[in-house]
Amino acid sequence: MAEAAWWCDAVLYQIYPRSFQDSDGDGVGDLVGIRERLGYLESLGVDALWLSPFYRSPMADFGYDVSDHCDIDPLFGSLADFDALLAACHERGLKLLIDLVPNHTSVAHPWFEDSRASRSAEKRDWYIWRDPAPDGGPPNNWTSEFGGSAWQWDARTGQYYYHAYLPEQPDLNWRNPAVRRAVFDIMRFWLDRGVDGFRIDVVWHLAKDPRFRDNPVERDPASGRERQVRLYNTDRPDVFDYIAEMCEVTGAYEGRVLIGEIYLPVDRLVDYFVRKGGCEHLPFNFHLVLKPWKAQAIGTSIEEFESRRPADGTPVWALGNHDVARVASRIGGDQARVAAMLLLTLPGMPTVYYGDELGMRDAEVSDANSQDPLAQRIAGRGRDGPRAPMAWSRRAEWGFTEGRPWLDFAANAEEANLAAQRRDPCSMLALYTALIALRKSSAALRRGEWRLLQAGDGVLAYELSLQGERLLVALNFSNSERTLKTQARQADLLLSTCLDRPSPAQEDGVRLRGNEGRVLSLGAA
Repeated sequence: MAEAAWWCDAVLYQIYPRSFQDSDGDGVGDLVGIRERLGYLESLGVDALWLSPFYRSPMADFGYDVSDHCDIDPLFGSLADFDALLAACHERGLKLLIDLVPNHTSVAHPWFEDSRASRSAEKRDWYIWRDPAPDGGPPNNWTSEFGGSAWQWDARTGQYYYHAYLPEQPDLNWRNPAVRRAVFDIMRFWLDRGVDGFRIDVVWHLAKDPRFRDNPVERDPASGRERQVRLYNTDRPDVFDYIAEMCEVTGAYEGRVLIGEIYLPVDRLVDYFVRKGGCEHLPFNFHLVLKPWKAQAIGTSIEEFESRRPADGTPVWALGNHDVARVASRIGGDQARVAAMLLLTLPGMPTVYYGDELGMRDAEVSDANSQDPLAQRIAGRGRDGPRAPMAWSRRAEWGFTEGRPWLDFAANAEEANLAAQRRDPCSMLALYTALIALRKSSAALRRGEWRLLQAGDGVLAYELSLQGERLLVALNFSNSERTLKTQARQADLLLSTCLDRPSPAQEDGVRLRGNEGRVLSLGAA
């Protein structure tokens, strides 16, 4: 199945609906706005879209606190708008994946409202309730991803409930079969409508230790501060049973895929490749985001992952998303071009975060204008920057809205807008478009065997080969010239991040200008 599956060859494009295109002038992006921009995405060459949450929600965490998993929040439109968007995607040959948020709900969800009504409520065991510790405090030392204790006191019933994120996001009890059946029914609701799969939010959080043991605390060698190791509330063995069950549900529908959000070391990440019931679950690999932007660190990480992943497991790569600083802000605009070439020349499914193809930087959002609840709880952890609205044209509010935008635009919107990028033949947009087109023309780029050639002295170089096709990718992580020593005597340049045609490989190797990446053909193996 994996050889024929569409996701083996797909470029995935993540859309944060609040920030893509506003169609009704309220300053917030919506489903109709996304549908209006499908022509742009088709011209870019991407194959599939992933939409961040659009469900009914009080928006305590901008949609990741869901109050109704089977309806659209009016902020984004209606079910009819969703159906029209899905149909328009399929008419253009685009797949559509949506976020599934199975770990927690909103406190405003009817399930939780019933659960907290009394200790004998029908859905009491749908969430994780515990008595206080002997001292009256939280049941154990588990901490929230958003800071502080992960336990919230509920005076009405005299117990604590567990929340891995905000107190407004209580965790579901996945050990309860009724909870799992309810989530599977939600999946079927959207699969019946025709979605092509799900990105599963925080999937490594689903299973918790049934004994609720304290997590160990250790000293972080980098910072010297103590940190909690989330041994008992994340990445538990039971999670693979739950993923297998989700695969069985999805596998009843032909050509659908599951992609899990997982932030774990490579040796744990590779265990999340799960195949069951005619469906695959693929883990996101965020190590291009997590590792220092150094040739050796990135090259070593890719090599470790490629050596450990199952041979039939499709990698899913990302340079960024709605939770981390944009790649152009993290490593600079020149290196962002090198990063684009890296992302789109790795075998598997590369994921482009909306606006990265324009070189968007983070918005510079003041504390007074901050929207993110995380920034209000943990200084320096705000996620507003990478969620800036897309800049389309030089019209008022950059063509995103006719109203007041919900958030400030990118710091470099003057050059990182679609109209400006389209006029420049050497723009970031031109580079992304060329890379995606090259990828479509080369089976070796999409699913070839990856072999590391060099990771050091500022250069990352690797070879990709499949069925006689051999390609060399050479990336200069420094701003000064480098030469990659190679025995290749016939190397034809296919693409440079500089979008011109410099000299091909020299007799003594491949010369790279500062901040340059190249893809070269080595001919038949």
